[in-house]
Amino acid sequence: MTEHLLWLKSSYSGNGGQCIEWAPGQASEGAVPVRDSKIVEGPVLAFTTASWRRFVSGICNGQFGA
Repeated sequence: MTEHLLWLKSSYSGNGGQCIEWAPGQASEGAVPVRDSKIVEGPVLAFTTASWRRFVSGICNGQFGA
């Protein structure tokens, strides 16, 4: 499944290697795959689109702190 996905990483990811990538193309199917950008062959977590939307909104609103 993951070998055919287009993975994207945040343009803000220059923070010392603690980055994730996500595959937005799967969101239309109800799931958003997420993986560690340093371990591309590693496990992939799948979040519902609603959960992913809340997570990204929380980041944008400063909910998780710095």
